[in-house]
Amino acid sequence: MLQIKYILPVFFLVLVVFPIFSQDKPDALELYRQGKYEEAAKVCREELKEMPNRMDSYTVLGWSLIGLKDYEEALKVADAGLKVSRYDHRVVEIKGEALFYLGKTKEALKYFEEYAVLAPTGNRIEKVYYLMGECYVLLRQYNNADTAFSTALYLLPNIASWWSRLGYAREMAGNYAWALDAYEKALKLNPSLDEAIRGRSRVKRKLQGG
Repeated sequence: MLQIKYILPVFFLVLVVFPIFSQDKPDALELYRQGKYEEAAKVCREELKEMPNRMDSYTVLGWSLIGLKDYEEALKVADAGLKVSRYDHRVVEIKGEALFYLGKTKEALKYFEEYAVLAPTGNRIEKVYYLMGECYVLLRQYNNADTAFSTALYLLPNIASWWSRLGYAREMAGNYAWALDAYEKALKLNPSLDEAIRGRSRVKRKLQGG
């Protein structure tokens, strides 16, 4: 009986008091998902003061900074995270994205390709292939862009703007019939998408010899 007498208060602490304290601590990932990027970043920075090797904190901090369009800072965070864990695919993707938006296309492409190898079924693989396509367009490697955009759309087929970019890549490669097909698919999803409307008109003229 004495043992039960002393054990019960311990269970009370575990089941009631500890959850209350844990609920008081903000969840950085949930804040990020709610679009509260500044708050999420603040929580992550506090976590990293306590646990400087915590990769989840580097990840959510990097995503939040990308959301805030603070690409220079996102790149610094990614570099710091990769010093802790060089092949954390989440941070590899953050570095690629930061480099892309900073206009460092070739470097960005290297990290996107690395992500695709490290995490071929990762949560951001669709976006990575889309951004790879944009890199290839900027590098005027239109057939490679076609492959990257097509892969992104195989994985996530309902984004009109991606179909339009695939149409553009095919148009620039001179594949006008396939470009028209991509533009048409974009317009089925979003009939008012201006870039697809203009692209369709251009390739129709080219197919007609105009």
